[in-house]
Amino acid sequence: MCDTHNNHPHKALHNEGHDEEHKTWSRRSFLQALGIAGSGSMMLGSNLLTASGPSPLAAAIAAAETDNILILIRLSGGNDGLSTVIPLEQYDAYANARPNIYIPESKVLKLTDEFGVPSYMNALEPMWGEGSFKAVHGVGYEGQSLSHFTGSDIFANTDLSSSGFFGRNTGWMGRHFENIYPDYLINPPAAPAAIQVGQYGSLVFQGEETNYAFVTSNIDQLEQIAESGVQYPLDDTLFNDCMYGDQLKFLRGVANTTYEYSGLIHEAYERGEALNCGIEYQDNGFARQLALLAKLIKGNLGTKVYMISMGGFDTHGNQPQAHERLMSTLSVAIKDFYEDLACTEQDTNVLSMTFSEFGRRIFENGSNGTDHGKAAPTLFFGSGLNGSAFVGDHPALDNPNGRGNLEYTMDFRNLYATVMAEWLCVDIPLVEQHIMDGYTYQPVDLGFNCSGVEFPDIAYSDEPPTLPDTPPSDEMGEEPNPDLLNTIVHRPFYPTESTPHIYLEMPFTAHVDIQLFNILGQKVGTVFNEMVLEGSQEINIRANVRDSLATGKYIYRIQVQDQKMSKSVMIS
Repeated sequence: MCDTHNNHPHKALHNEGHDEEHKTWSRRSFLQALGIAGSGSMMLGSNLLTASGPSPLAAAIAAAETDNILILIRLSGGNDGLSTVIPLEQYDAYANARPNIYIPESKVLKLTDEFGVPSYMNALEPMWGEGSFKAVHGVGYEGQSLSHFTGSDIFANTDLSSSGFFGRNTGWMGRHFENIYPDYLINPPAAPAAIQVGQYGSLVFQGEETNYAFVTSNIDQLEQIAESGVQYPLDDTLFNDCMYGDQLKFLRGVANTTYEYSGLIHEAYERGEALNCGIEYQDNGFARQLALLAKLIKGNLGTKVYMISMGGFDTHGNQPQAHERLMSTLSVAIKDFYEDLACTEQDTNVLSMTFSEFGRRIFENGSNGTDHGKAAPTLFFGSGLNGSAFVGDHPALDNPNGRGNLEYTMDFRNLYATVMAEWLCVDIPLVEQHIMDGYTYQPVDLGFNCSGVEFPDIAYSDEPPTLPDTPPSDEMGEEPNPDLLNTIVHRPFYPTESTPHIYLEMPFTAHVDIQLFNILGQKVGTVFNEMVLEGSQEINIRANVRDSLATGKYIYRIQVQDQKMSKSVMIS
């Protein structure tokens, strides 16, 4: 094979079975080896192969007449939420769980009385003051996977049953694209509907037949296209001593000629470059991604959805140093990006949101790090938020499950659907049917509203209302070790949208009393009052409370001996 680049993917195919592999390559494998999987189009003979299918999202957004742009920021590896948003009202529990890696109060930037961020994220302080920064607490899902691969797939395909090769192979945007724009092969949009930097590891834009994003392997490749308008250099010296040099040179030339969006990206880049606002971005991969996106947006490329990424968040060891570097980089780059867009008054139309495959555990491990955990915050940036806030209920630190995980309080699908319906202005039935696969979502008030729906009351603090005391229930059975009381597991879950349950896991036999309260702290009824054996069970709230329950937010309280535990639950 030819030695065109030190990291050329063809090197991996240099073996005795090379010729046979050429014969059996699939279209997808071949395009991946060329480095253009999921992007551009090639003309081979008389057949047009479109690797960047036209996006139905473009049609949906055009119909809605919105100029809004969405940037998805993937924090790859599992971001630690407790090193991102620090719950000041639970600070003692936080510090006690992390004696070697907690962030001292003197190094916490206090944004409200309840929450702060590490001082190394202080570049975001002006955005908070300008109303351009929101954090949503406890984002996750029921039965959250702690696998990098499965977790990444679930956040991309919204299939909570995903497991290995058995999960859905299409993404939440990809399914939407296919439904509304079925003739994508013959009717491409004027500009790429989506641009993704980093071609592996995400199904977000994947449809049944094609990936709907213009995908480049890395920021170097996208910069080359933006600056030159072509994908590959064709210098003859690159193909010397190459077994397939002539063929590869021909195919690369065809790819460059028919790589229809490369020229558009180049033209937008040059227009954006001419609108230089003097912002000096830092010299790192993440900042370069945002700097290039700023030029394409200012150059009016027309792309509505971008996805970029930052790796390094799998912080099993030496987390304080690693997380400080990562979040400082992110904070400065985000600040610079929005200042860059503000000078052309385009910042109001650009919303950015982070996502990660999972969070991390409450307790530190033995390597000054944290292990794979569950819920974590999602960060939103942009003046379209119309105000800064911490949204939703922060998970309790003093009642983790048996492995020290934060329990989720916000289903990530609610955020996806809200962004699609209220920021990108996609019709709600399409959001539910095709993006969320029939999931009836709860819209979240993030400060923007395209559909005109009324948002349910979402808490902006981490504490439930004070509940009235009730007499302790009669105790039965042997009194367990007090430490076991802290290992009782409970959480709300929803087998269907209209049947809220409580999952209860008891490490010993005891009498359990569960009372239900409304958000004013008034007792609504008794959910459960029985002796429970060691083990787990599911308790149907509606079936056990005789009085009819109105739709809304409630709080259940579990009492075992003198231990009281409570969580919020939605009744619909």
